[in-house]
Amino acid sequence: MISYFYRLMPAMISGLNTTLKVFSLTLILSIPLGVLVSLGRLSKIKPLNSAVQLYIWVMRGTPLLLQIVFIFFGLPIVGITFDRFTAVMIAFVLNYAAYFGEIFRGGIESIDKGQYDAAKVLGFTPFNTFIRIILPQVIKIVMPSIANEVITLIKDTALVYVVGLGELLRAGKIASNRDASLMPLVLVGIIYLALTALLEAIFKKFEGRFSYYH
Repeated sequence: MISYFYRLMPAMISGLNTTLKVFSLTLILSIPLGVLVSLGRLSKIKPLNSAVQLYIWVMRGTPLLLQIVFIFFGLPIVGITFDRFTAVMIAFVLNYAAYFGEIFRGGIESIDKGQYDAAKVLGFTPFNTFIRIILPQVIKIVMPSIANEVITLIKDTALVYVVGLGELLRAGKIASNRDASLMPLVLVGIIYLALTALLEAIFKKFEGRFSYYH
């Protein structure tokens, strides 16, 4: 069995590479975009607020799989074409930014309004108030929700199979069909469990670093 797993590793590593690339780029791009989405959602500028609400409604109200299919297969009908990886990244980033935006919005709204007034008295600009006082507290508040979304993200990367990208689960399915064995899928499950365990450990450390905010 060990030798069989060893023979599977090149294909698994290749699939894992795509999985981690989609995961990391989505995380890097969607979290900052999510912060901007939350600010747009809280904006008192009516057209901006309405546009952001519509965006969130569409992204959260339709399956991520459908969004990937629409961007890759649907947009070329109107002359907008993306390669497979770019289409996947657009769908993932827009989808997760909507979820992160709502998470951050809830965190921002939970901060006592008196802190804004105190920062103003101390001479902080609105930007410095948000970056130095509000955002660190918001991060601590939303950390468990962000962790849940991040763990969901690592599993959602399997959806890229729909445009033919060779990610981890697809590599396992191909090996399983070829060898008429469930062992490749067992190995895939073990890798996913290891990844989620690693992410949970990382988020526990992050929660410890922000524990001084009450």
